Amino acid sequence: MEHSKRLKNLPPQFFASLVKKVAKAVNEGRDIINLGQGNPDQPTPPHIVNALQEAAVDPITHKYSPFRGLDELKEAAADFYMKEYGVTIDPATEVAILFGTKAGLVELPMCLMNEGDLMLLPDPGYPDYLSGAVLADVEYKTFPLLEENQFLPNYNDLSDEVKDHAKLLYLNYPNNPTGAVADHSFFEQTVEMAKKHNIAILHDFAYGAIGFDHQKPVSFLEIEGAKDVGIEMYTLSKTYNMAGWRVGFAVGNPVIIEALNLIQDHLYVSLFPAVQKAASAALTGDQQCVRDLVARYESRRNTLISSCQKIGWDVSAPSGSFFAWLPVPDGYTSEEFSDYLLEHADVAVAPGNGFGTYGEGYIRVGLLVDEERIQEAVDRIGKLGLFPTRDKLSLKE
Repeated sequence: MEHSKRLKNLPPQFFASLVKKVAKAVNEGRDIINLGQGNPDQPTPPHIVNALQEAAVDPITHKYSPFRGLDELKEAAADFYMKEYGVTIDPATEVAILFGTKAGLVELPMCLMNEGDLMLLPDPGYPDYLSGAVLADVEYKTFPLLEENQFLPNYNDLSDEVKDHAKLLYLNYPNNPTGAVADHSFFEQTVEMAKKHNIAILHDFAYGAIGFDHQKPVSFLEIEGAKDVGIEMYTLSKTYNMAGWRVGFAVGNPVIIEALNLIQDHLYVSLFPAVQKAASAALTGDQQCVRDLVARYESRRNTLISSCQKIGWDVSAPSGSFFAWLPVPDGYTSEEFSDYLLEHADVAVAPGNGFGTYGEGYIRVGLLVDEERIQEAVDRIGKLGLFPTRDKLSLKE
């Protein structure tokens, strides 16, 4: 027996290599500060855990869920979008319950595309976007996210031939890995372009709750006409520290939502009902826990950026997500610098090239340890002497 061509063609799991390197260092007894992970470090808020516990003891939740999920959760998602973004969602036709949005991201090309069709993906971008293209046996082309353009794509750089051929385009703001955000103007351009070239849009809103400096991230669906061309996927993993619960949802264009529901009819019998009830409690309950979480990440961000600047590392502060995208010093590739930090500073970071060709020259740092450990990590890096100190800079001046 041998694996199918689809499995053989899957890209290497980028994070598996990173995890292996970190685990080896930890097993050697070293005190590793792991800034390379994307796993929230805080517990799920108690009222959500309590909702799960109460639901789990009810025998009705021990039965199969309806194939397309509980109406309760769909209605909660619709109410959440109206409350948070002023967007009207029909829970009956414009919501699909997902086994975490990663599943939806990988499923969507199979729902909308045929062999040989073209999809457009951001570079740098979440590595598992590629998995969906491979499993659907479709072509893909990447578009660069460049610092000089605030890590937003420039649609004018894509030829009309490419845009006319493309069937699906993925976006993700606040962005993983860059921490960039998108504004209304950019999404208006996106809707206009999508309508002109008949491209479906998927906006991965995984970090939708996490915006800094009093700026709330913009939902793609806030834009007039957005539901005509696309959907948005929202996960509870980041907003409510529910990464292990594997629950999210897609909202928007009813044709695309029906496609997701249809493929999931053949793959699953929806989520454990108690998890769905807990997710509903998260979306409809008091959101103070979310505000507290965002404040925590912003404080950690500020500690990271100020600490980097003190050691002479010229970095920019992310506007959203729980990641920072930092340039590597001259003389190193992303991979070499990441390995150097792990070997000589016991600090783990994610090399930018793992997120795409245009990720070269950067590392991704997660704001997922407390401020003291962030400070210590930067102090360790500073002792390596890779960056000019303020004293050296002032002497040059």
